[in-house]
Amino acid sequence: MIRLFAALELPVPVRDALLAVMGGVSGARWQKDEQLHLTLRFIGEVDRHRAADITAALGAVNVQPFSLALGGVGTFDRRGRIDALWVGVQPHDAVGALARRVNAALARVGIAPETRAFQPHITVARFGNAAGSIGTFPAAPLPISPFTISGFALWESRLGHDGADYRVIERYPSAGRRGARGE
Repeated sequence: MIRLFAALELPVPVRDALLAVMGGVSGARWQKDEQLHLTLRFIGEVDRHRAADITAALGAVNVQPFSLALGGVGTFDRRGRIDALWVGVQPHDAVGALARRVNAALARVGIAPETRAFQPHITVARFGNAAGSIGTFPAAPLPISPFTISGFALWESRLGHDGADYRVIERYPSAGRRGARGE
């Protein structure tokens, strides 16, 4: 069984900007550079045959390049405790439309639809049992320069003692970049 999700890879300058503002929050386990992404759809554990079907189905998703910018900070909580700290993106329209196309492709291969509302975000920290406050995160302003998204990827997540390790299995570039697949 492998654990999969579809996500946007972030350009190096965006990851660098996020890494630069991480810190100063008690109890936070900060994401590493290779863990920074924007999830379009968590798929979960599937066998190798289903993974092959998913990989093929996602290849049919039409991706048109669009621009995003970092914007806003928030948290997710579980049972009244902060579970994750995230940075949002704006605008939501194009990334939401791509997430819907990814969901439709997954439905065609029997993956149950997502029941939660899509909230585009980049998780920057996770919290264990430590109750805390995000205080004045980020201490420095986030850059608001737009960046271009020209595809998405299918990722594998391997859980370990030090958190999750992520690996891109397949890239799905925009129609104009199809020759770049798997780079």
